[in-house]
Amino acid sequence: MNKVILKGHIVVPEADLIAVKEELLVHTDLTRKEEGCLVFEVTQDETDHNKFHVYEEFISESAFTNHQQRARSSKWGLVTQNVERFYDITGLDK
Repeated sequence: MNKVILKGHIVVPEADLIAVKEELLVHTDLTRKEEGCLVFEVTQDETDHNKFHVYEEFISESAFTNHQQRARSSKWGLVTQNVERFYDITGLDK
């Protein structure tokens, strides 16, 4: 069983920034409570307020996959549909 690590950043359109920041609080809380979540950090960049740094660790591929499915079907998935994602993911079977 491999630990899955996702790191990178997202770029949030100006029009969606307030909604994303508000929902990020809920999304972070729900994610950290998920079974298999080891680390979940999303921080706004200090110089580019539309950029958020993302770092996630999950105990296994199945825990990571469950998180992705929950996130897509949640309000977070809705408010971030216009967000650009730039991720490097390690630990997934290819």
